[in-house]
Amino acid sequence: MRGVVFDRSRAEGSRVEVVDDLEIRDPGPGEVLVAVKAAGLCHSDLSVIDGTIPFPSPVVLGHEGAGVVEAVGAGVTHVAAGDHVALSTIASCGVCGECNRGRPTMCRRAIGMPEQPFSRGGKPIYQFAANSAFAERTVVKAVQAVKIPEDIPLTSAALIGCGVVTGVGAALNRAKVDRGDSVVVIGTGGIGLNVLQGARIAGATRIVAVDANPEKEGVARQFGATHFYLSAEAEGVRELLPTGADHVFECVGRVELIRQAIDLLDRHGQAVLLGVPPATAEASFLVSSLFLDKSILGCRYGSARPQRDFALYAELYREGRLLLDELVTETYPVEDFAKAVGDAEAGRVARGVLTF
Repeated sequence: MRGVVFDRSRAEGSRVEVVDDLEIRDPGPGEVLVAVKAAGLCHSDLSVIDGTIPFPSPVVLGHEGAGVVEAVGAGVTHVAAGDHVALSTIASCGVCGECNRGRPTMCRRAIGMPEQPFSRGGKPIYQFAANSAFAERTVVKAVQAVKIPEDIPLTSAALIGCGVVTGVGAALNRAKVDRGDSVVVIGTGGIGLNVLQGARIAGATRIVAVDANPEKEGVARQFGATHFYLSAEAEGVRELLPTGADHVFECVGRVELIRQAIDLLDRHGQAVLLGVPPATAEASFLVSSLFLDKSILGCRYGSARPQRDFALYAELYREGRLLLDELVTETYPVEDFAKAVGDAEAGRVARGVLTF
């Protein structure tokens, strides 16, 4: 079968290639085999390729997918062959203290324990983010396969599994944006756009988008921004919100922007970090800037409970309150992976989606 494989151990150097000779094992107890139909290209996939996110290789990339269940292992009852599903990256165990507190994103069984369900030429290949959606088929834990209505296009449903759950979830679950709040979103890529619409859904009054690219203004306003400023116009944000913002989301992954996010906070404000800088990056700030109950918050996967939140976002989409189709700027057959990467790196697409 086809898939996108990254290998940094090759003698000739790191390489990404679309292959057609991948193999995958059958689903075991508590697992689901999914025929992937669509998968979004997220910045995290690119971060594995450039080394920002350390990950063992060779690995099948992709982690934002949707498809159709082909088979289920013993004990799986909530989905069956033929069901449409969106795929979560959270392979939580369901029985630890964090899972029982309703915090599956903190489950230690779901962090940093890569498996190898794929093989090529008899050699095992890792699975990225417990998902590997850049393959015609993948095996996931049952808890990762979330049933969705069949009237949602799979090219749009795929985005629920990362960009939507991370961005919207950061606003609703982690920051708990409330009616009348002020929100600043630094970076309006796939994650930032979803923070904007999360803030809109929550009822924020002033929703400010900040980006280096002036061409992003239209789509930022479409997703919920009430104001737009170029990155060089930070003083405009201060004029609009002279006492600071209730919530500032950093969605780029640059340490100087983390500092900016903190500096833009009002009393009791929260800076939520969503961008992914290099693993060893350090940020600095004035300690005194955190007095008056200001906070810096990390956020993993929108602090989500996927089986609950995916269904919620699917229903909000069907009601016209959450945008999905508008995120899909371009679709690419998997063979055009290199073009999809080029368009993403150049900022020509909000979200490119690979199809099989």
